[in-house]
Amino acid sequence: MKIIGFIKTSLLDWDGHVVASIYLPGCNFRCPFCHNRDVVLDPGSYDEVPWEEVEAFIREHNDFLDGVVVTGGEPTIHDDLPDLIRRIKALGVKVKLDTNGSNPRMLKDLIDAGLVDYVAMDIKAPLNEKYDDLAGIPVQLDDIKRSIEILEASGLDHEYRTTLTPILLKEADIEAIAAYIGGAKKYALQQFRPQNTLDPHLENAKPMSKAQVKAIAENAKQYVRKVVLRGDV
Repeated sequence: MKIIGFIKTSLLDWDGHVVASIYLPGCNFRCPFCHNRDVVLDPGSYDEVPWEEVEAFIREHNDFLDGVVVTGGEPTIHDDLPDLIRRIKALGVKVKLDTNGSNPRMLKDLIDAGLVDYVAMDIKAPLNEKYDDLAGIPVQLDDIKRSIEILEASGLDHEYRTTLTPILLKEADIEAIAAYIGGAKKYALQQFRPQNTLDPHLENAKPMSKAQVKAIAENAKQYVRKVVLRGDV
């Protein structure tokens, strides 16, 4: 498993937790709004972070680290992801997984094996033909729906996340997502970042206004138990 990034301390990647974050290369989606362009398109350009460096830091600082976030890219495209997480868990810390939900079998295997303590799943768009536009590829919607079913049945703490991409997403789209995951414990709305986007045209797009974001959030609250806002909102 190649690790291409290691953030030693973060207060932002897992609400209420002090964590280290591990970045894995590559992604099976091509979301036009993605701001990790090189991670997706040119993962080979990154130097590898030795596992020994990660392990040494976690061992030395697990007295204040609450956990480790495994993110990317898309972690579940790597068949040896369970092995990496086992190594992390063996160091005595909790693990949060970030995923796009495209690999429900891997997600279920990780949950069933007790390898993850929290999952943040991105939902790019309403679960209809618009999903392909936001994911940048043809998406098997049944896989996305199955991942949601797995999380809801798991009893595992989790959240869903949507990036508020201007032009591509409308207020009604966010409402449709919130309605689909109705009753979910937590739905995070993330402000769009117009830097280094995979689609360079979106670098000139203006993020939704704070008033618009707050209105969208208030509307979503009628469907889910908690809505949180992230980014410059």
